[in-house]
Amino acid sequence: MPDTAMPIPALPTGLLDALLGVLGPRGVVTDARDLEPHLSDWRGLYRGASPAMLRPASTEELSMAMAILHAAGVPVVPQGGNTSMVGGAMPDESGRQVIVSLTRMNRIRDLDPVDMTMVAEAGVVLKTAQDAAAAAGCLFPLSLGAEGTATVGGVLSTNAGGNTTVRYGNARDLMLGLEAVMPDGGVIHGLRRLRKDNTGYALRHLLVGAEGTLGFVTAAVLRLFPRPRAEAIALCAVADEDAALSLFRRFRDRDEGAVRAFEYMSGTGIDFALKHIEGATLPLSERADHYVLVDLASSRPDADLRGLMEAVLEEALEAGEVLDAALAESEAQRHAIWRLREEHPEAQKREGASVKNDVSVPVSKVPELIRRSNAALKALIPGSRPVPFGHMGDGNIHMNLEQPEGMEAGAFLARSHDIMDCVNAIVRELDGSFSAEHGVGRLKPDMLAEWRGGAELETMRRIKAALDPKGLMNPGKVLPA
Repeated sequence: MPDTAMPIPALPTGLLDALLGVLGPRGVVTDARDLEPHLSDWRGLYRGASPAMLRPASTEELSMAMAILHAAGVPVVPQGGNTSMVGGAMPDESGRQVIVSLTRMNRIRDLDPVDMTMVAEAGVVLKTAQDAAAAAGCLFPLSLGAEGTATVGGVLSTNAGGNTTVRYGNARDLMLGLEAVMPDGGVIHGLRRLRKDNTGYALRHLLVGAEGTLGFVTAAVLRLFPRPRAEAIALCAVADEDAALSLFRRFRDRDEGAVRAFEYMSGTGIDFALKHIEGATLPLSERADHYVLVDLASSRPDADLRGLMEAVLEEALEAGEVLDAALAESEAQRHAIWRLREEHPEAQKREGASVKNDVSVPVSKVPELIRRSNAALKALIPGSRPVPFGHMGDGNIHMNLEQPEGMEAGAFLARSHDIMDCVNAIVRELDGSFSAEHGVGRLKPDMLAEWRGGAELETMRRIKAALDPKGLMNPGKVLPA
């Protein structure tokens, strides 16, 4: 935590005047009370300091502002909905880094139901993009717990995954073209709606997932899909982790294209949701140690997804893989089942301190990951409570750990890196990744050297040096010092 008594360096008067001349009074925030919400992250891991936040209203304004900041050597921190789980949108404690928010750039510039594309600016909230697509009879499928706050620019900059990756892919897979402002103010005009375009380096893919360290995503061409006309959702109690994977394989083998999401949840995680989330209920007769949420969808009006769901679950019940299951009969019931999954982070937060492990392994290794990590974490900190949950269908499990009851939160969080190292050692043996969808941010750059060292890391450094030679874009994130 920074010393709040330390003065924060103000922007030089000449620089502030130049920025005001470009952005206007609404585009430059210096009041400490207005800056306050932007100086701490959602998880409470970091608290930074900043002399100002810039809020450009257009790509042209951002371009001019970045040219001014680049000439003055001022470091900048892009911030979207500020929902990063790894401190990726936080300024450091020096008070030198300027926050740049694109929330005023929130227009949907175009939506074409024939091309099945939407052109959305970086500040468009993810839920707004979903609703706009739905109003046009289409689907924008990227869905995650923070979709009411997260922005298009943020989810692209972090290559966010979410609940439907098993069907539609990550943010990168949902993007056809990008507009971007580079560190020196140059603008890449790449808003092309083409499915095929082999014309040199794919710069758009370089910027997606770079976490704002190479430039600003200002707008994107997003892929749309036909709206689902049939849905079926079930919550299932399963015998164990292997049974959960077997159930996924049954649905995939029967109709892979119908599986929109397949989420694993532990009994502990469900218990926390029932305890802390108002209105949460378990639609099964008895508690279990392992659950899965199965979400099927199809754009075919004649798709018998209910029949498919019942047939596969009947097979799994006979095989002893499924112990009990509840199928949603209404939109309210569908929402209630999904709420048990989506409220996991909030329920853990209310239960106490927790350490997040956003990891991925090959889908076939998910049961082994959960079993081995649970045992290792309990041995590392006796009394601690593993809360594994997440996207079994794409191999991304959040191997979270809740503090032991009665243990002081600070003492538990002081073991954060021990906990992450414990899980990561297992993930590495299983040929996985220490960051599946949350990114590297400020929390995990030191891990990058160990996991992506040698020529891979050196190539990343060369790209960074070429595009941002002054090191002004989101300093301290992604690449190790």
